[in-house]
Amino acid sequence: MTDQHPFYHFLKSRPSEKLPGKTAHLKLQPEPLDENFRMPPSESENGHPSSVLIPMFQDRENQLNVILTLRTDSIRHAGQISFPGGRSDMGESLQETALRETREEVGISPEMVQIACSITPLYLFRSNNRITPYVGFLSGIPELKPNPAEVEEAFSVRLDSLLDEKNLIREVWELSYATFRVPYWDVHSTPLWGATAMIMSELLELYREFLASE
Repeated sequence: MTDQHPFYHFLKSRPSEKLPGKTAHLKLQPEPLDENFRMPPSESENGHPSSVLIPMFQDRENQLNVILTLRTDSIRHAGQISFPGGRSDMGESLQETALRETREEVGISPEMVQIACSITPLYLFRSNNRITPYVGFLSGIPELKPNPAEVEEAFSVRLDSLLDEKNLIREVWELSYATFRVPYWDVHSTPLWGATAMIMSELLELYREFLASE
């Protein structure tokens, strides 16, 4: 592995018991506008053990980028932006799941990934998954190879663009089960919202901490 970005070392040494967690998630959680709808818990211990990788790399201008995928129309969470990941197989650790799914979905081998930490798990009531995100730094600029069975597009976004408030939009959406005020990042033709945005929100809180410590 080549020397990693200072953000990697910041995350490795940061106390895990003081993560931003729910406070960060709530900033990007859709807000129900229907009086009779109540959001289910986002911190439940129930749900299928699942994990995602937040893959990051430095581009040729030494800017940190995060890799995202656009799901195909034929799988769960169709047409949404996600991190690579999925449910754990029997006998597999959550970290192993995140690395396996990343290789299967976008062609990044586990040997290219250095895990900095895991961040706060998020429970998704609609799929009954409890997702543990792992923050991984890549040893170089990856050649992304989307698996067409799962991924319509794999792309990267600079972290700094997600810090720019002009890219954070809030709109009222009529979803199938309720009306919501939805915060999302306008960094792709498809909005970056929902669980992926909530996980990203915690990563960005940590990135802000890192920038303030420099």
